[in-house]
Amino acid sequence: MTTKVQALDRAFDILELISRERRGLALSEISSSVSLPRSTAYRLLASLQGRGYIEKDPVSNLYRLGLAFIELSSGLLHNLELKTEAESCLRRLSQQLDTTVFLAVRQDKEVVYYDKVERYSDIRRYRIVGQRRPLYCTSLGKALLSGLDNDDIKELMGCGQFRTFTANTISNVTDLLKDIDLVKKRGWSLDNEEDQVGMMCVGAPVFDYRHSVIAAVSASWELDKGKDLDLDKTASLVAQTATEISRRMGGGIES
Repeated sequence: MTTKVQALDRAFDILELISRERRGLALSEISSSVSLPRSTAYRLLASLQGRGYIEKDPVSNLYRLGLAFIELSSGLLHNLELKTEAESCLRRLSQQLDTTVFLAVRQDKEVVYYDKVERYSDIRRYRIVGQRRPLYCTSLGKALLSGLDNDDIKELMGCGQFRTFTANTISNVTDLLKDIDLVKKRGWSLDNEEDQVGMMCVGAPVFDYRHSVIAAVSASWELDKGKDLDLDKTASLVAQTATEISRRMGGGIES
């Protein structure tokens, strides 16, 4: 084991030890418990304290976990909460529309599928989880982009040509901005055979307590099987579902 790896291993020993003691621990207790010289334990503690992962009480001189752990784990906890709060809403939407519905988040320039619910069978449910698609040609992606202003979208997507998947795929940022502006006005997004020929999707953004877009919900259907589908009604139900999930995540949607 290299010196750096050993130091990292010892640092985790210290963090795990302190995490079990709510009152905090003194330097002598820490060095004794992890079998380290006081000087070595002190250096590791100072490094962890400098990054905010450990705090030292100025009166008692006891070490406790720092606030940096909240920031470090907030993304994971937020996503776990999102999935839990969204699941029943997604199932209801799938039953209402008799079609497949999705939950997704944004990572850089891509949609990352987070959950999927099918009306009759969940056999293939988790095959989609973790898969990625472009933002500009999916209803989920457009809904996620609706939380950004035009300058942010330009910076994120760039000003070049986009890869086209069908004859309907948006091919440049100017057309994308026009589409996103429409999404913001009506509250839902549309993928009209832009990602796959024969597939249409409607999406809507999910907000958190800061009124920031944190996720998106969508419903999809094959055109040859959805000829009688009412687009306005479908969009309304998808938007209502996104609003309900937003409320559960603390997001008060502005009218």
